[in-house]
Amino acid sequence: MKESIGSWLATVRRQENGREQLAAMLEQCLSKANGNRSRNTYLWQDADWSRSELNCLLRPAGNAWTTLPLGGLPVSLKDCFDLAGTVTTQGSKFYAGHTPAATQDSWVAARLRAMGAVLTGKTHLHALAYGITGENRDYGDCLQPRDERLLTGGSSSGAVASVQEGSALAAIGTDTGGSVRVPAALCGLAGYRSSLGWGSWQGAGHLAESFDTIGWLFRHLEDAPLLAQLFVGATGNQETDWNRPRTLDRFAIADSGFLHDCQPEVRTSLEQAVEELQALGMRGERVDVSWWEEAHTLFAPIQAAEAARIHAGNFHEFEEPIRQRLEWGASLTQSEVDTLRQRHAAFRARMAALLAEHALVMLPSAPVSRLLAGEDHTGIRPRLLRYTAPASLGGLPVLAVPCAAGGMQILAAHGDDSRLLQLATRLGQARRAQTE
Repeated sequence: MKESIGSWLATVRRQENGREQLAAMLEQCLSKANGNRSRNTYLWQDADWSRSELNCLLRPAGNAWTTLPLGGLPVSLKDCFDLAGTVTTQGSKFYAGHTPAATQDSWVAARLRAMGAVLTGKTHLHALAYGITGENRDYGDCLQPRDERLLTGGSSSGAVASVQEGSALAAIGTDTGGSVRVPAALCGLAGYRSSLGWGSWQGAGHLAESFDTIGWLFRHLEDAPLLAQLFVGATGNQETDWNRPRTLDRFAIADSGFLHDCQPEVRTSLEQAVEELQALGMRGERVDVSWWEEAHTLFAPIQAAEAARIHAGNFHEFEEPIRQRLEWGASLTQSEVDTLRQRHAAFRARMAALLAEHALVMLPSAPVSRLLAGEDHTGIRPRLLRYTAPASLGGLPVLAVPCAAGGMQILAAHGDDSRLLQLATRLGQARRAQTE
């Protein structure tokens, strides 16, 4: 869809045949489901259930549906969130066979339905959300609908595939160590990772509670504030006014030394994105972030220790790389974990100081622009986490910006999501003005 979600919903609400347009859009989305060669965008889908959801939304007399922020919008849900009547697999056939169907919605699913979203199904993910490529032994590797040679990235693999193929207009994902940012960069989409602690994980499968965040994948940057209404009034979130004026006159750019392993085309995209922000009247400054080099060595073991606790007793049920990480996490002593947490606190404080000085920080979401399916990606995880772990350790909100090659991530201070959402609107409108 070329127009933004917000514009499309506004147009539909004004039309006398708005109900018919919503029904037609849902049918169009359902017809495109599992459009990738691997046919695995969704791990659960029931077209009749989705149609019934829309009918229930539109059935009451009057136009109450027009007052809901996402009234009639087709949205996919990552399969680590409960949806009443379905089994939450977490991307694992072991959990698919040993988890009863949910008796109630997760907070995320309930909130989406209350906002008027129509769920199109539950999407593929890297098993346990513990991977960043979208490969999955149990359900198959998730391939991009637009190019079957390429992996989607993960762990929000089906989420990004659903938007790319058009079976959903927006998708719920999660981001622990880059699981929204990396798929967005590899698939040419926008993304938003909320601040750590925003929203509720009731009825959801955690990977590592110190880092797990809820996020969105979508096409148009200017839709970020609309989708972020998911978090208005939610646990841990006091911010409700995305339009409150924010000072957006400066930003930092990760210096070239940190980008030494970045593909040339991704570095070119970074310079183009810097020029875009400067065209908005913002002043950019290169900053030395060499101290980020320890981020992966802090993030990975804490993540492994927390994941090991959650999945204790079941390590042998998962594919080899994940089993090895879980066993490593379980082998860490409490003293080792305590030391890591002390270092994490110091790193988080330093990230807060960086954002207090510069307001925003920009760098690539990934040093590569694509992952070829079928290749050995054993060594790609630490390389990708090198770029994503700093924001994860800081618990920071991030805007993922699509570029000609790869994508950029723009970081803000914890809880300062509104600054990113305001920037998303300005940047999206500027890009649209250039193409019209």
